[in-house]
Amino acid sequence: MEINRAVLLFSVMGKPSLIKPGIGLTKFALKAKLPITPIIKNTIFDQFCGGVTIEDCKPTMDQMDEVNLSSILDYSVEGKKTEEEFDSAYKVKLELIELAKEENEVPFAIFKPTALGRFKIWHKVSSHVSLNDKEKEEWERVQKRVEGLCEKANELKVRLYADAEESWMQEAADNLMEKMMAKFNQNEALIFNTFQCYRWDRLEYIKELHTKAKEQGFKIGAKIVRGAYMEKENKRARKRGKRSPICESKEATDVNFNSVMGYCLDHLEDFSLFIGTHNEISNYLALQIMEDKKIAKDDQRVWFSQLYGMSDQISYNLAARGYNTAKLVPFGPVKDVVPYLLRRAEENSSVKGQTSRELNLLTREKERRKKAENLAQA
Repeated sequence: MEINRAVLLFSVMGKPSLIKPGIGLTKFALKAKLPITPIIKNTIFDQFCGGVTIEDCKPTMDQMDEVNLSSILDYSVEGKKTEEEFDSAYKVKLELIELAKEENEVPFAIFKPTALGRFKIWHKVSSHVSLNDKEKEEWERVQKRVEGLCEKANELKVRLYADAEESWMQEAADNLMEKMMAKFNQNEALIFNTFQCYRWDRLEYIKELHTKAKEQGFKIGAKIVRGAYMEKENKRARKRGKRSPICESKEATDVNFNSVMGYCLDHLEDFSLFIGTHNEISNYLALQIMEDKKIAKDDQRVWFSQLYGMSDQISYNLAARGYNTAKLVPFGPVKDVVPYLLRRAEENSSVKGQTSRELNLLTREKERRKKAENLAQA
């Protein structure tokens, strides 16, 4: 039963002492080629992913569309290293842009920068390290893939956003996405970048970008999230003896996220905003700001989103009330999606209150169903 699986998973994710060794054992088992893929498929994969292929995701997309909830398909393959793998991912991303054009229930397409080029090349460019000739050619190919996706999105008038990743590769991605927005967002925001608001510098960066956009005459597509690399970011900063790029506390992160969100909504003439959060207070705040500013619920410049397999109480209620709402639905070969799933499990276990909220809601729903079943049998 799906709800029993969800209760079990979130119970485990609520115990960091189990998650960390579990992640280590999973990585070891995969490296040793032990037959654990079916276990992953029937547990964490089925909870957080729509399927292996686009076709697998269609029933989920149709089911959500019936209640006014859109889908954003994310080919969540991570950690690839070869040009052939990057070219293959590029082709899948092009297919997803075409899908968003064809299917009304798919309002956005998405890509992850390191799905189109090695992490190390993004890191080098972000660090302003001189590239050798071979690396320069590699970086040119990466930029061409990104621009190719943006050109296709512009041609088909499909909204496309780039995910954000680790801070030490993000500057290169930010700079490249700025160029894409300046080129393709002259009349409307089709190209979006993602801003991780657990980084204390993001409000300042958004304001600087806004100044550039007004000077150069382009619209900003802003997807805002809290972030998904907290453990890794803090660990790296400690190891290097540097200040962490992450806000000092959960409360500071909340303030930063809400400040960025408020700034974008205050300047909606220049922004299109994609609010990706599981935080109920932030969602309520956005609704209040929209009401105060008389922003229509279905204004295409404002979208709400949560991950598939989480926070259904937020997604379905927003959709029922007429707000533009979508679920991010990861998909891909089970083994290739494992890095995404492990990162999701680690982050869920480290974010204060998130897993316990999910578990509490699931437990209450399970009890409600049991009572309903008992009444029906009485």
